[in-house]
Amino acid sequence: MEQPPPGPTKRRFDLALLLSLRHYPRAALASDFLAGLTLLAIAIPEQLATSRLAGMPLVTGYYAFVAGTVMFALLGSNPQMSVGADSTIAPLFAVGVGHLAASGSPRFISLVAIMAVAVGVTVALVGILRLGWIAEFLSAPIIAGFLAGVAVIIVVHQLPDLLGTGLGGGSMVHRLHLIASQLGATRGWSLAIGGAVLVVVVAGEQIDRRLPAALIGLVVSAAVVAGAGLSARGVATVGSFAHGVPTFGLRAWSWSALRQILPLAGLVALVVVSQSAATTTAFADEGGYEVDVSRDFVGVGVGSVAAGLVGAFPVDASPPRTAAVARAGGRSQLSGLVAAAAVVALIPAAGLLRDVPQATLAAVLLFVAGRLFHVRELISIARFDRFEFVLAAVTMLTVAFVGVQEGIGAAVALAILDRTRLSARPQLHVLGLISGTTSWAPLSSPERPVQIPGVLVVLFATPLWYANAGHFRAQVRDALERTRPVPRLVVLDAVGMADVDYTGSRALRQVLADMEARHTTFAVARAGQRTRDSLARAGLAERIGDDRFFASVGEAVDALVT
Repeated sequence: MEQPPPGPTKRRFDLALLLSLRHYPRAALASDFLAGLTLLAIAIPEQLATSRLAGMPLVTGYYAFVAGTVMFALLGSNPQMSVGADSTIAPLFAVGVGHLAASGSPRFISLVAIMAVAVGVTVALVGILRLGWIAEFLSAPIIAGFLAGVAVIIVVHQLPDLLGTGLGGGSMVHRLHLIASQLGATRGWSLAIGGAVLVVVVAGEQIDRRLPAALIGLVVSAAVVAGAGLSARGVATVGSFAHGVPTFGLRAWSWSALRQILPLAGLVALVVVSQSAATTTAFADEGGYEVDVSRDFVGVGVGSVAAGLVGAFPVDASPPRTAAVARAGGRSQLSGLVAAAAVVALIPAAGLLRDVPQATLAAVLLFVAGRLFHVRELISIARFDRFEFVLAAVTMLTVAFVGVQEGIGAAVALAILDRTRLSARPQLHVLGLISGTTSWAPLSSPERPVQIPGVLVVLFATPLWYANAGHFRAQVRDALERTRPVPRLVVLDAVGMADVDYTGSRALRQVLADMEARHTTFAVARAGQRTRDSLARAGLAERIGDDRFFASVGEAVDALVT
């Protein structure tokens, strides 16, 4: 397919609207229109199912899709990215707001709308202030564990609808207990319909991802239920639901309500930032065009604000829908606008969906859950590092059984502690001279460097701070004791020592005292200006001597070895 036209550069924040339609080629019109129809076929069942997952009125999923799509088309930079209701964040705010109000109640709906505005403002500010680096605190194992935990939540919440036993509230453990205790009450028609739709969706994914398998399953299952009168046989359907023009504004707005949902809004915004950044950069790299990630944050954020103001819920970038647009040949945001316009035209006819079985929506969401649970990545993490797999497992289990905020918070805290542990115990490298060169390298290097008799050169390639100061002193002492003959000169290669704090300066002072007691000369090579300034403030630069600071290890050895 033809590649989308290049977007704006990553560094310049262009204030123009509809960037992807600038200098629009007429030849792209057909492919964009086809991509829009493909996106529409995916969005109709997906947005409906996501609304149910969010505990919101079904039509609000379509409101969210239209608001997110239009605002991103106006303000975003990625020509292919699709924005709307997303199953990754829906369980987050559904469970979180569910602790404050009953799911589906007027207060619940109002709180979710307020939260959508708060999430949108936060995400937009991240873009305006270029704070996207905040999302980097969610490492790959944490994200994998988080998505797996969300998948578990989706499965447990949807199984009662698939089995036809009805919804069960309470904690995850309570829900699992209810599911197990009600297995004998499974309704065969509901399970058969849900199972058949799930097979159709999975098969469609395997045959050709462009096939609207979910839409086919929705339409056929609704027709079967209506034609065979299966509602009378216990098959639960979505029933009639309001599907008119949305009301604008925030109902039940108050500072008290905002304070209640603000922590949850911050967490949802963090996930939105992380997923939006990953989606826009991944498809830009694949398509060979450039994007302004910060501008895309603004587009997604304003989309959430607009969604909240029409009574819907937060929006997010969708990797599956974006992939569908790209595969269908979409070259600009016109494809999204085509789909949004079609949704607006179809909303008055949404009442025709009243015969859609709840088991059908459950099957669609179970398929989504399967795509969120990345088994191969979890196995890859386990093979790479056990501790990082523990991070993923802790995140998954805590998100699923305790809470999303607690799960991500615990995982981030563990990850930071692990990074601190590793930075507090860095390896001190003993360097040797590579034969025939003036270069120095660790003795374990494949170049087989040779240690010069009477000279000990050490490299501590990390800032010297309170957490590793004692470790540094102990390793230097150990290197001195293991070196034979006893070194007359010790050179500290400080190229990686970007900073020295007060505790680190005390440790270095003790090292100098050890050197003086051994009558060993001490020198420093390749120290940066910041490190030299720190040593000067501590009085160590004067103690070492200005003539003992060198631009390279070789210069230090040549000058001080007699």
